[in-house]
Amino acid sequence: MHIGELARRTGIQVETIRFYEREGLLPEPARSDGNYRVYGPGHFEQLQFIRHCRSLDMSLDEVRALLRLKNSPGEDCGDVNALLDEHLGHVTRRIKELKGLERELKALRARCASESDAAHCGILSELASAPLGKKAGEAVTRNGPPRGVHIRRHS
Repeated sequence: MHIGELARRTGIQVETIRFYEREGLLPEPARSDGNYRVYGPGHFEQLQFIRHCRSLDMSLDEVRALLRLKNSPGEDCGDVNALLDEHLGHVTRRIKELKGLERELKALRARCASESDAAHCGILSELASAPLGKKAGEAVTRNGPPRGVHIRRHS
């Protein structure tokens, strides 16, 4: 199948499929006589695997490691368990950080219980007076935007 069909069948955008190829997560497909990429069932299955891992918020490095293990059936499954345990630890920490952020946002929201003009808004006043070193939400975004948030950088 061609890349457009693979994209439709997997629900993954063409650009993302090409990105996964460049990152080495997806094997390079064969080429047709017209130099079109030709994908097979293995590509479809691997993309489904990648998509499922990404839906579990796994990083590309984690997906890469799992693919390496998946493609080495003789390897010890303990490495898979260790990777998942580590990922679970990341998720647990993020949940804790997000709950802290939620508490802070609720407290901030409580600063302006009624509608008034912006000059008397408790939220804006609190945001303007917060110390510069304040780390609200910093732990959540310290490594860039959360997954799913893409910032387009222009060169």
